[in-house]
Amino acid sequence: MKKTEYCGLFSKHHIGQTHTVMGWVQNKRDMGGVIFIDLRDREGILQVVCNLAYLPEEMFHSAERVRTESVLCVSGEIYHRDEETYNSALATGEVELRASTLEILSEADPLPFEIEDRTAVREDLRLKYRFLDLRRPAMLEHLKFRHKLTRTVSNYLDEKGFLSVETPMLTKSTPEGARDYLVPSRVHPGTFYALPQSPQIFKQLLMVGGIEKYYQVSRCFRDEDLRADRQPEFTQVDMELSFVGQEEILQHLEETFCYLMKEMKGIDLPRPFRRMTWQEAMDCYGSDKPDLRFDLPIVDITELAGACGFTVFRSAVEQGGVVRAINVKGKADFTRSEIEELTKKALSFGAKGMAWIALRPDGEIYSVLTKYFDEVQMQQLLKQTQATPGDFILFCADKLSTVRRTLGGLRLEIAALLGLCNEEDYQFLIVTDFPQFEYSEEEGRFLAMHHPFTMPYEEDIPYLISDPARVRAQAYDVVLNGIELGSGSIRIHRRDVQQKMFEALGFSEEEIGKRFGFFVDAFRYGTPPHGGFAFGLDRLVMLLCGAPSLRDVIAFPKTKEAACLMTGAPDVVDREQLEILSLSLGMQEAQQQTGGADKTAQPAEIDVERVAGLSMLSLSDKEQAAMKKDMKDIVAFANSLAQYDTEGVPMTAHVQPMKNVWREDSKEDSFSRESLLANVPAKEDGYIFVPKVVE
Repeated sequence: MKKTEYCGLFSKHHIGQTHTVMGWVQNKRDMGGVIFIDLRDREGILQVVCNLAYLPEEMFHSAERVRTESVLCVSGEIYHRDEETYNSALATGEVELRASTLEILSEADPLPFEIEDRTAVREDLRLKYRFLDLRRPAMLEHLKFRHKLTRTVSNYLDEKGFLSVETPMLTKSTPEGARDYLVPSRVHPGTFYALPQSPQIFKQLLMVGGIEKYYQVSRCFRDEDLRADRQPEFTQVDMELSFVGQEEILQHLEETFCYLMKEMKGIDLPRPFRRMTWQEAMDCYGSDKPDLRFDLPIVDITELAGACGFTVFRSAVEQGGVVRAINVKGKADFTRSEIEELTKKALSFGAKGMAWIALRPDGEIYSVLTKYFDEVQMQQLLKQTQATPGDFILFCADKLSTVRRTLGGLRLEIAALLGLCNEEDYQFLIVTDFPQFEYSEEEGRFLAMHHPFTMPYEEDIPYLISDPARVRAQAYDVVLNGIELGSGSIRIHRRDVQQKMFEALGFSEEEIGKRFGFFVDAFRYGTPPHGGFAFGLDRLVMLLCGAPSLRDVIAFPKTKEAACLMTGAPDVVDREQLEILSLSLGMQEAQQQTGGADKTAQPAEIDVERVAGLSMLSLSDKEQAAMKKDMKDIVAFANSLAQYDTEGVPMTAHVQPMKNVWREDSKEDSFSRESLLANVPAKEDGYIFVPKVVE
């Protein structure tokens, strides 16, 4: 058994040769005496002809009964197909293999779905049977593309003098970013490793160690809410350089992405890349990762709006907010339903509403705002928004963050509505000068926008303590078509600046030592100026493949709930494993809270007196004992039910007749006043006592 060639690599040059191929049955056509099988492997499809004239009868009967996706081994001679039977859709469409031997290596059961790109299959079903989904041509091509991109970027950085260095996967938790995934230590009970959110600290230590140019295709882990372009475990191309400034790193990034686009897509990107500061991006596009495949800039009309008669605009300005607008060129013909849909979107982004002006082709202004702007103000408004007949202008008035979020979101919604995004247009952007800090209302302090090792601009260092809000970071992002590909920064290499940074973040000396002690200590022994960058390999593959989600370019992804439908992870583990890690007790409690309690565990002791107190009940000793027994019986019964395997058992419904079937109606003695008032929190003179709470 030896495969001599991939199915998808045969051509006219192989005619007359005898070959052995192996693969999966894509489909089968039985013509009576002749069976045509499309055999598929990693490289494509080859037509196999099974003819009783050339194939032993027993093997022919095997071909007759074989199911789709079964695995075959076929040997035979390569023939030229008749011209009228050419299949131009296949690379092998001019040739076929005439089978002389055929063996079924593995028979496939009936499939849960068809292995075709055009088949509409629920994503949860695809993920459950991911090993089948990977056979689809689109998935296979995505993984091939990913492999080529990984190899290309590795070769490029190697040629540029970068050293590939692996950094630890089990490391110390240094909270300041997303939540860490934690790994308990068996050797040191009660302690935990953290899986790396990035190799940030280690790659800086490599610079201290004199590596100068480092890169790594690294696995990273972040316990955060997921979306289409985010996974709990992901891959990034990480790099760090010594003795460089920001401009040198940005030039290196331009060269890198230009090289990758040329090699992977055959596209020559124009240089230099467009650049804008964080402030400019937020003000003009409402986002720090604007999509530049279309225009639709945001215009500030706060000063003009504050002087108009429209109460919504004027009050927003008086309260320190802003009024901004987007001019949608040539769309004065938006329908009422389209305007209502945009208004709903604005509300979903946090706005209180959406004002608008439709400037008719004849110059007529159609809007309720005409009542609140005099003629001079209206003309000034149209001039500021560069409006001409046929345009549609929409407005948002609120606090700055809300206006940015709303108009930034509406800008994308309008682009989708009008089909302004060309998937074959790749618009790169470099965003610089991010704020050093962002204020957390929840924690009541400033947090590092990137991380606490980002170098401020030299002229802003004096304000780290006195005015942190004005400090700009030497941080930068690379954005492609509205997606943040990656980010980086110049790092702090001076101990005095690092100390001020920690002070600005409110860290005590004890906290600094506990979180970053080893890192700070390393910087005492000579640290070169350095900086770096990391970009998401998954995201770049997703964008260049035109895939709608990261899940389409990762072999075994997680759902948005961070679960693997194929393996069932995350899942409970054996008690013995937990005991080895000294986690048994805590894990049992967590399992009980989530419905995953040990099915053989004894019912826990129930504090009936506390339950009665919470329920404001007064129970005698005899009643307490009876209730404790009843509650333990209920818990034991529930645990016994949990032992039964109900997988695959259909749900049933049991409805009792709508009448009293448990007891006969009978007249009982009325309750006494004392028994009725036995459990009230307070009583006075035979009545329920309600304290006076409102004057």
